[in-house]
Amino acid sequence: MLVPKEGDYIAIQSYKHDGSLHRTWRDTMVLKTSEYELIGCNDHTLVTESDGRRWLTREPAIIYFHKRYWFNIIAMIRESGVAYYCNLASPYVLDKEALKYIDYDLDVKVFANGEKRLLDVDEYEAHARQWHYSAEVDHILKANVKILVDWINNKRGPFSKEYVDIWYNRYLELSHRQ
Repeated sequence: MLVPKEGDYIAIQSYKHDGSLHRTWRDTMVLKTSEYELIGCNDHTLVTESDGRRWLTREPAIIYFHKRYWFNIIAMIRESGVAYYCNLASPYVLDKEALKYIDYDLDVKVFANGEKRLLDVDEYEAHARQWHYSAEVDHILKANVKILVDWINNKRGPFSKEYVDIWYNRYLELSHRQ
Protein backbone atom coordinates (compact mmCIF):
# COMPACT_ATOMS: atom_id res chain seq x y z
CA MET A 1 0.00 0.00 0.00
CA LEU A 2 1.03 3.56 -0.54
CA VAL A 3 1.91 5.26 2.70
CA PRO A 4 -0.81 7.79 3.54
CA LYS A 5 0.17 11.43 3.22
CA GLU A 6 -0.29 14.24 5.70
CA GLY A 7 -3.96 15.23 5.62
CA ASP A 8 -5.19 11.86 4.30
CA TYR A 9 -7.86 10.00 6.26
CA ILE A 10 -7.48 6.35 7.21
CA ALA A 11 -9.52 3.80 9.12
CA ILE A 12 -8.11 2.04 12.18
CA GLN A 13 -9.08 -1.54 13.06
CA SER A 14 -8.23 -3.34 16.27
CA TYR A 15 -8.45 -7.10 16.48
CA LYS A 16 -8.23 -9.63 19.27
CA HIS A 17 -5.61 -12.39 19.41
CA ASP A 18 -8.04 -14.90 17.87
CA GLY A 19 -8.38 -12.70 14.75
CA SER A 20 -11.83 -11.33 15.55
CA LEU A 21 -12.51 -7.67 14.84
CA HIS A 22 -12.68 -5.70 18.09
CA ARG A 23 -13.25 -2.03 17.16
CA THR A 24 -13.05 0.29 14.11
CA TRP A 25 -12.43 4.03 13.93
CA ARG A 26 -13.72 5.39 10.63
CA ASP A 27 -11.81 8.60 9.90
CA THR A 28 -8.43 9.41 11.40
CA MET A 29 -6.49 12.27 9.85
CA VAL A 30 -2.84 11.40 9.25
CA LEU A 31 -0.50 14.09 10.55
CA LYS A 32 2.85 12.36 10.02
CA THR A 33 4.22 9.07 8.79
CA SER A 34 7.78 7.83 8.94
CA GLU A 35 9.44 4.47 8.54
CA TYR A 36 8.29 3.38 12.02
CA GLU A 37 5.64 5.83 13.23
CA LEU A 38 2.22 7.13 12.35
CA ILE A 39 0.75 10.15 14.12
CA GLY A 40 -2.85 11.13 13.55
CA CYS A 41 -5.85 12.90 15.00
CA ASN A 42 -9.36 11.70 15.77
CA ASP A 43 -11.99 14.37 16.34
CA HIS A 44 -15.60 13.28 16.83
CA THR A 45 -14.75 10.12 14.90
CA LEU A 46 -17.26 7.33 14.37
CA VAL A 47 -16.29 4.19 16.30
CA THR A 48 -17.95 0.83 15.66
CA GLU A 49 -17.70 -1.94 18.25
CA SER A 50 -17.61 -5.64 17.35
CA ASP A 51 -21.21 -6.01 18.57
CA GLY A 52 -22.37 -3.29 16.15
CA ARG A 53 -22.71 -0.47 18.70
CA ARG A 54 -21.61 2.87 17.27
CA TRP A 55 -20.49 6.05 19.01
CA LEU A 56 -18.53 9.24 18.36
CA THR A 57 -15.32 10.15 20.14
CA ARG A 58 -16.01 13.07 22.48
CA GLU A 59 -12.91 15.18 22.05
CA PRO A 60 -9.96 15.63 19.73
CA ALA A 61 -7.22 13.08 20.34
CA ILE A 62 -3.69 12.76 19.02
CA ILE A 63 -2.92 9.12 18.27
CA TYR A 64 0.53 7.56 18.15
CA PHE A 65 1.41 4.18 16.61
CA HIS A 66 4.85 2.58 16.25
CA LYS A 67 6.05 -0.46 14.32
CA ARG A 68 8.53 -1.55 17.01
CA TYR A 69 6.67 -0.92 20.27
CA TRP A 70 3.83 -3.07 21.54
CA PHE A 71 1.60 -0.19 22.53
CA ASN A 72 -0.27 2.71 21.02
CA ILE A 73 -1.13 6.00 22.68
CA ILE A 74 -4.23 8.17 22.54
CA ALA A 75 -3.77 11.70 23.95
CA MET A 76 -7.28 13.02 24.61
CA ILE A 77 -7.44 16.80 24.65
CA ARG A 78 -9.97 17.84 27.28
CA GLU A 79 -10.97 21.04 29.07
CA SER A 80 -9.38 19.66 32.25
CA GLY A 81 -6.09 18.91 30.45
CA VAL A 82 -4.67 16.04 28.42
CA ALA A 83 -5.56 12.51 29.51
CA TYR A 84 -4.06 9.40 27.93
CA TYR A 85 -5.33 5.96 27.08
CA CYS A 86 -2.58 3.54 26.14
CA ASN A 87 -3.35 0.16 24.61
CA LEU A 88 -0.89 -2.70 25.00
CA ALA A 89 -1.07 -4.00 21.47
CA SER A 90 0.95 -5.46 18.64
CA PRO A 91 2.92 -3.12 16.41
CA TYR A 92 0.69 -1.81 13.64
CA VAL A 93 0.47 -2.88 10.01
CA LEU A 94 -0.99 -0.81 7.22
CA ASP A 95 -2.81 -2.20 4.20
CA LYS A 96 -5.29 -0.89 1.62
CA GLU A 97 -8.12 -1.23 4.09
CA ALA A 98 -6.80 0.26 7.36
CA LEU A 99 -4.13 0.59 10.00
CA LYS A 100 -4.46 -2.66 11.97
CA TYR A 101 -3.22 -4.04 15.27
CA ILE A 102 -3.99 -6.73 17.85
CA ASP A 103 -5.33 -5.36 21.14
CA TYR A 104 -3.93 -7.33 24.09
CA ASP A 105 -6.45 -6.09 26.67
CA LEU A 106 -4.02 -4.39 29.10
CA ASP A 107 -4.35 -0.62 29.14
CA VAL A 108 -2.63 2.19 30.98
CA LYS A 109 -4.74 5.25 31.68
CA VAL A 110 -3.07 8.51 32.63
CA PHE A 111 -5.38 11.14 34.06
CA ALA A 112 -4.89 14.88 33.47
CA ASN A 113 -3.55 15.17 37.03
CA GLY A 114 -0.81 12.62 36.25
CA GLU A 115 -2.32 9.66 38.10
CA LYS A 116 -1.62 6.34 36.31
CA ARG A 117 -3.72 3.15 36.37
CA LEU A 118 -3.10 -0.26 34.82
CA LEU A 119 -6.49 -1.48 33.59
CA ASP A 120 -8.05 -4.76 32.49
CA VAL A 121 -5.56 -7.15 34.09
CA ASP A 122 -8.37 -9.69 34.68
CA GLU A 123 -9.43 -9.48 31.02
CA TYR A 124 -5.81 -9.97 29.93
CA GLU A 125 -5.41 -13.06 32.13
CA ALA A 126 -8.72 -14.55 30.93
CA HIS A 127 -7.87 -14.01 27.26
CA ALA A 128 -4.31 -15.29 27.78
CA ARG A 129 -5.81 -18.58 28.99
CA GLN A 130 -8.60 -18.66 26.40
CA TRP A 131 -6.42 -17.88 23.38
CA HIS A 132 -3.15 -19.36 24.66
CA TYR A 133 -0.93 -16.27 24.56
CA SER A 134 2.61 -17.54 24.24
CA ALA A 135 5.22 -16.96 26.94
CA GLU A 136 7.04 -14.79 24.40
CA VAL A 137 4.00 -12.52 23.84
CA ASP A 138 3.46 -12.28 27.61
CA HIS A 139 7.11 -11.32 28.14
CA ILE A 140 7.04 -8.73 25.31
CA LEU A 141 3.86 -7.12 26.65
CA LYS A 142 5.15 -6.91 30.23
CA ALA A 143 8.45 -5.41 28.98
CA ASN A 144 6.49 -2.86 26.95
CA VAL A 145 4.43 -1.85 30.01
CA LYS A 146 7.75 -0.89 31.62
CA ILE A 147 8.82 1.08 28.53
CA LEU A 148 5.45 2.84 28.43
CA VAL A 149 5.59 3.78 32.14
CA ASP A 150 9.13 5.12 31.60
CA TRP A 151 7.84 7.30 28.72
CA ILE A 152 5.00 8.55 30.96
CA ASN A 153 7.27 9.29 33.92
CA ASN A 154 9.80 11.13 31.73
CA LYS A 155 7.16 12.93 29.61
CA ARG A 156 8.65 11.41 26.49
CA GLY A 157 7.05 11.78 23.05
CA PRO A 158 3.24 11.92 23.22
CA PHE A 159 3.41 12.48 26.99
CA SER A 160 4.91 15.96 26.64
CA LYS A 161 2.64 18.99 26.46
CA GLU A 162 4.71 20.39 23.57
CA TYR A 163 4.20 17.24 21.50
CA VAL A 164 0.42 17.36 21.92
CA ASP A 165 0.34 21.10 21.18
CA ILE A 166 2.45 20.77 18.01
CA TRP A 167 0.37 17.95 16.56
CA TYR A 168 -3.01 19.36 17.56
CA ASN A 169 -2.09 22.71 15.97
CA ARG A 170 -1.01 20.86 12.83
CA TYR A 171 -4.37 19.09 12.77
CA LEU A 172 -6.18 22.43 13.06
CA GLU A 173 -4.12 23.86 10.16
CA LEU A 174 -4.84 20.88 7.92
CA SER A 175 -8.53 20.65 8.82
CA HIS A 176 -9.07 24.34 7.94
CA ARG A 177 -7.64 23.76 4.45
CA GLN A 178 -10.36 21.28 3.57
